[in-house]
Amino acid sequence: MSTVVKKQKARNPLGESWGRRTLNAMRAHWQIYIIILLPIVWYAIFAYMPMAGLQLAFKKYMPRRGIWGSPWVSFKNFQNVFIDPAFLRSVWRTLSINILRLVFVFPFPIILALLLNEMRAKRYKSVLQTVMTFPNFLSWVIVSSILTNVLSADGLANSFIRMLGGSTVDFLGSEKLFQPMLYITDIWKSSGWSMIVYLAAISGIDQDQYEASEIDGANHWQKLLHITIPNLMPTIIVMFILATGNLMSAGFDQIFNLSNSATKNVAEILDMYIYRITFQSAPDYGLSTAISLMRSVVNMALLLLADRGSKLMGGNGLFA
Repeated sequence: MSTVVKKQKARNPLGESWGRRTLNAMRAHWQIYIIILLPIVWYAIFAYMPMAGLQLAFKKYMPRRGIWGSPWVSFKNFQNVFIDPAFLRSVWRTLSINILRLVFVFPFPIILALLLNEMRAKRYKSVLQTVMTFPNFLSWVIVSSILTNVLSADGLANSFIRMLGGSTVDFLGSEKLFQPMLYITDIWKSSGWSMIVYLAAISGIDQDQYEASEIDGANHWQKLLHITIPNLMPTIIVMFILATGNLMSAGFDQIFNLSNSATKNVAEILDMYIYRITFQSAPDYGLSTAISLMRSVVNMALLLLADRGSKLMGGNGLFA
């Protein structure tokens, strides 16, 4: 009997049986696997294959020899980065803009979601949500054009100020107003779209909690503080961790379109610095790749740090 069992195991090893089960499952549910295959192929082509170009951070790029044939220079590109004072200023400016963005911009979608959730007129609520979501689909090119027409010297805002007897305000050329303008336009453009995430989280709260609180005599404010916000905290923490992971990326397309020669001293964030040394001067692709790689590593470290901090404070992290 033992000889027969050994022969069956030899003919049907564990790997073969698992392979057959997997193949049968793929045949039975081939539509699902095709759907999964499409994003895998997309990520492989557009996210993972370009990573081979990261070797430029350790090379002196020569167009004639290409990426693979260019000579290695080890960490020389990284050393050259820290020699340039403009690089350190751009890093500090990027961090300051994004930290204040967390303070002023990040809470706004949460507040909108809580306010919209308290509305009882469903039709007006749906219309208002659509109106607030629409700006997200406008490009920053269009937004900057609107701002130019409204805030320029002969624009709508200054025309109204002069009509009231005031003097013209240089909204677009003021270094002091540039950073607040970033936050205001970011709130207007993205808050309605980000609000959807929090509304979805609120809609998933167990309604029995609200019914039990009504029996205990809780009012709207008490239900908001003791039921809605605590149940919303896991989503807020996850979104905050993701935002922390982008502290070194301050939104190139927004600042590129809203900045001008008058505000270049306060507008050169790290992304703008990379753009300048790559396209507006003698191209140094090795240096710009080194900066981009370093920025990604720092963003990853900040993401892991925020995740760890969330777990230490008793919250749910992003990673298991």
